[in-house]
Parts: sequence; C-alpha cells; structure tokens
Amino acid sequence: MRILSGIQPSGKLHIGNYFGMMRPALELQEQGEAFLFIADYHALTTVSDPEALRTGVRDVALDFLACGLNPEKTAFYRQSDVPEVTELSWLLSVVTPMGLLERCHSYKDKLAKGLEANHGLFAYPVLMAADILIVQSDVVPVGRDQKQHVEVTRDLAAKFNHAYGTVFKIPEPSIRDDVAVVPGIDGEKMSKSYGNTLEIFGNEGEIKKRVMRIVTDSRTLEEAKVPEECNVFKLFGLLATEAQQQELAEKYRAGGMGYGTAKKAFLELLTDYFRPMREKRAELEQHMDYVEEVLRKGAERARAEARTTLKAARRAIGLE
Repeated sequence: MRILSGIQPSGKLHIGNYFGMMRPALELQEQGEAFLFIADYHALTTVSDPEALRTGVRDVALDFLACGLNPEKTAFYRQSDVPEVTELSWLLSVVTPMGLLERCHSYKDKLAKGLEANHGLFAYPVLMAADILIVQSDVVPVGRDQKQHVEVTRDLAAKFNHAYGTVFKIPEPSIRDDVAVVPGIDGEKMSKSYGNTLEIFGNEGEIKKRVMRIVTDSRTLEEAKVPEECNVFKLFGLLATEAQQQELAEKYRAGGMGYGTAKKAFLELLTDYFRPMREKRAELEQHMDYVEEVLRKGAERARAEARTTLKAARRAIGLE
C-alpha cells in the first residue's frame, strides 16, 4: 500500500495539524510505503514573503522529524523538488470541468474569510490531484474537510483514464472520524488562517495564555455543565485516556467546577504529551545538514516514481 500526505509550510504547525493529519500519517508509515511532502507550491497561494516561505519549510521539516517521522520508512520531500508534479497538473487541467472546481468548498470558504481570489487558489485541487497521482498513491490520510479534494482527485484520475487509457490508480481517502476536525480556541475549526491555533512547538507561556482564552459558555462555577458541548473538553479528549475523560465529564455534570480548572487539566496533558517532541526538535535544530539530507533523499525517491508516471501520462495524451 502506498500512502501520500502533504502539508503547507504557511505557518507554525498546531495541534489541529497534528491530530487531524500528522499523527494519522505517521501511524500509516508503519503500514505501507509512505510519501510525505512539504507543499511549498500550494503555500504560494497565501504566503508572499520569500523568507517566510523558506522558514516555514524548515520548520515543517523539523516538526515532522521531531514528531516521529522515520525517513527510512517515509520519502519526505519538498514539493518543489519534484517539478514533474507541475507538468502533470497541467495535463490534468485539460480534463478538469470548471464546474467541479467551482463547487469546491475550500475555495469558497477562503474567499469568505477575505482571501483574494486568484487562479492558484481556484486551481488548488488540480495541483493537489497531481501530488497524489504522480506517485500512484493508494491511500491519502486527510481531515474530513479535505475529503472533497481527494474526491476531486478520484474524478480527475477516472476522467483521464477514460479519455486516454489507464494511467493512474484511483486513490482512497483515509479519515479518522474521532480526530478529523479539531476545534480552535474560538470554537471554530483550528486553522492557521483563522488565528485560533495552539502551536505544537510554540512558546510555552503564550500557549498557556491561549489555552486560558478557549471560548466556553456562560455557565457559572456552581452550575452543571455539558462536556460534549465544551471546546475545552473536546480538546482534552484528544490527549486523555478514557478514564481521564470520564472523570472530567463527571465533574462537569456535577457542577462546582469552573472552566478554568478544566483548562488547567488540558494544559497539563498538552505540555506532557509534546515535551519529548520539543526536546527532539531542539536537538535536530543543531543538525540542519541532516534535515537537508533527509529531504534530498526523499525527493530522489519521489522523483523516481514521478518520472515514470509522467512519462506514461505524456505518452497517453500524445506528447511522446
């Protein structure tokens, strides 16, 4: 089984990234042949500062290696180090119906949040399809909000295969319903673009402040509370054991506990969970030559697959 994941270097990685995409991807590297790329081409739709882009790529590489990525099991690479993907994106564009892209909710959501409309943002799903298809992926771990992009990929692969003969595998999304959407501190989906995140490797003092700002309802300390409706409890559940969740839920329902107590319990779990990864990241920062070597070797492995796929697509469409 071949597994493909990608993530944008458009800001500091947060626990929504970790539980929604990173951890499932890292778990799947034990189950098959894994490819993981840093989506720097995709990031150009929102990042205009060249230095910020370079720093973002560096940070993502450090973060993933610190969180447990094994370069012996996963081809880890920069998207821009595999130029075949952009040519394949154009070949897929000629079989992409406009209506398919116009229906993509990600584009509409970003416009609603005030991002400027441009072709890169609109055609994002086509480039994502090229990322997936260029290495002939079987499985793509995504958050539920990204499932539509995998469905678009499946549609484009099927259209291309129907028009020109079978070239691409039809990939399947892999979604963990329990962690597909992680709430931010404002209760909306945690997202860098919304400014509501809890960074994995951020300043501990700042993380504490942000945890204490998690939005809750107006119930008083004495009142009973509904754990299933509480953003703090939802975040706590990502880290806690079943017994810990049950204990805190009972305190919610009994009353006599303020939300501040729940926030402190969540902060303690959060700090303990990511402490070993923080230590590993600090060590890796002293060995950036190793990090670059991992990315170089990963790109070599990805390009070997990409060249084969692109050659087949070019031949099928009539360019060779």
